[in-house]
Amino acid sequence: MPFASRPLTPQGQRFVAAAEALIPAFQSRAFEADRSGVMNESNYRDLQKNGIAAACVPEELGGFGLTCMHDWALGIAALARGDGSTAIAINMHLGVSRGMALAWRMAKARGLPTDGAAVPLRAVAEGHMLVCATATERGTDNLHLLTEATDEGEHLRINGTKLFVTMSPLATHLGMNLRLRDAEGDHLATTLLPIHTPGIEPQNDWDALGMRASGSQSVKFNNVKVARSSVRKLGPWGQWSTGVLTNRAVGNLCLVATFLGMGERAFEITVETLDKQQRTGGSAATLPGVQHMVGEMQIELSTCRSVLTTATRAADDFLALEAPTLEQAHALMQDYQVAKWVVNQGAIRLVNSAMDVVGGSSFMSNHPLSRLYRDVRAGPFMQPGSRPEAREYIGQVALRRYPEA
Repeated sequence: MPFASRPLTPQGQRFVAAAEALIPAFQSRAFEADRSGVMNESNYRDLQKNGIAAACVPEELGGFGLTCMHDWALGIAALARGDGSTAIAINMHLGVSRGMALAWRMAKARGLPTDGAAVPLRAVAEGHMLVCATATERGTDNLHLLTEATDEGEHLRINGTKLFVTMSPLATHLGMNLRLRDAEGDHLATTLLPIHTPGIEPQNDWDALGMRASGSQSVKFNNVKVARSSVRKLGPWGQWSTGVLTNRAVGNLCLVATFLGMGERAFEITVETLDKQQRTGGSAATLPGVQHMVGEMQIELSTCRSVLTTATRAADDFLALEAPTLEQAHALMQDYQVAKWVVNQGAIRLVNSAMDVVGGSSFMSNHPLSRLYRDVRAGPFMQPGSRPEAREYIGQVALRRYPEA
């Protein structure tokens, strides 16, 4: 296919091949999971069994050793061709495990002890640890989080509510961003906790238009006691900083690939249907109007692929920098926001066009395009950078008027 990318690394080749092998099984299970609104546990057993859940774990610790953002995105897009709900869920887990792997590598490079960092990575590789992640809260954005860890001396107490805690019904651990105020100031911070920590209260309230099998319920934190050492500061609360920009952009860029994958699947369904579909006078694929619409879909898909490939390769270049500047971090976030905008809107148009071309059968609830039509609509809501916010930020960075908040 035009503008289709290939993995750049051996680890990426292994990751993408493992993802593509699961597409048929995921597609076969997607309808029932969507209809019931319940996560399909078999998908996650498969993800752990074939190594995808441990893709970012270093090879020495039992994983694939995946570090390339470009290749990570290709694998997520492949999984989304099978089931978008599963793709966004495992992407959250991979984002957290990638951070753990980075900490292990940094400790190793500096000659520091690595045993503590290796324990959770081995647990991921052995299938004992599955991590959900969240930053989203009602009525605020990723810079001004209201869920807060209150300083109590040796310990902290977390109170608040998170929305869209994807994969939380099956996860063993929960990674989250929060607010921390202490003697040093007001901070955005992050922590990773066992999901059954006392005071973590899943709300079992996920009943959405799309992504119905993603398990994206709300979770309340009611006086959750945590050790100070388990909370890591990212940067000032309410302000962009190099740490916060990197955390949010890297953690979400490959999530965009989910929507590319669903757009790719809509295109595949269109071509497969037209190969078989007969209309008055012959094959539907011979009709000029159909050919024009499919041509437009190919252009849309090629645009989405090209933009996301450029963004992920730029992210790989950014992550290779020893000491990125704040301006470089804003450029990374801008690339993410542009890719998110183009792919989110492109995927919506691709599925919409696919339904127009395929016809009335796609309007039935048991047709895969019906599910894709609802699932792709989730993309523009995802933070950071919903559609009403993204243009302002992109313009500010383009004009070098870097926003502080």
